[in-house]
Amino acid sequence: MFKAMNFDISELLSGWDYKPGQVVARRFPGKDGKEKVQLRVDLGVLQMNSEGRPDGRRPMAHDSWHDFQLERLRKHTESAGDDEGFVLDSEACSKLQQECIQYHHRYICFFQLEDFAAVERDCERNLHVFEFVAEYAETDDLAWSLLQFVPQLLMMRTRARGTALIRRKKFEKACGAIEEGLEELETFYRENGRDDLMGNSGEISSLKAWLEEIRERRPLTEIEKLQRALDEAIRVEDYERAAEVRDQMRKLQASES
Repeated sequence: MFKAMNFDISELLSGWDYKPGQVVARRFPGKDGKEKVQLRVDLGVLQMNSEGRPDGRRPMAHDSWHDFQLERLRKHTESAGDDEGFVLDSEACSKLQQECIQYHHRYICFFQLEDFAAVERDCERNLHVFEFVAEYAETDDLAWSLLQFVPQLLMMRTRARGTALIRRKKFEKACGAIEEGLEELETFYRENGRDDLMGNSGEISSLKAWLEEIRERRPLTEIEKLQRALDEAIRVEDYERAAEVRDQMRKLQASES
């Protein structure tokens, strides 16, 4: 006799609350032997593979739509001698965009799970897709339909790099990574003729605020502590103490060199 399958996931959700405004994710080994990542959303759960295309599908027998289009480009170039005449139409761009959204969901999960290397990997992947679309989209409007998401992507990559460095207490390098991210964002707006959007960029504002917060809260380096001690010694005219501090600073700088 036919037995109906139970598709109800209420039991799964009952022990895992959705938290508005927060990313709630987890990872675990799947029954197929591949690691999975789950994202809790208001109406249920999104499940993705940790490696490769998040939904595990192979469009047109390729690892991704991006790989399929790269293969199309390769064949076109072999046949025509160059890439002249190769274009991505609206359907191709739409499929690439939908695929990028899958990777977006996954790197958001990885950030919450503090797998910053995986965040960078998926961000880099999407950036390559956006560059590909910018080069071959049939129209500028089609290209911008994907390029408009580059600022958010650059911000997430910068957040991942900076946070990973902060976890290792490398505060100066973290500040450097954030400054590089800000430069990348400004370059993106300028190169795409969108200078008007730069001033209202939420990504730029967010990174600048984060950079300022790190600079204010980070522990002082040994050389900075000595510099403050030197300034204080000079302020109170304790020149013997100032000479001692200068000597300590020279030794420290020599050892670091």
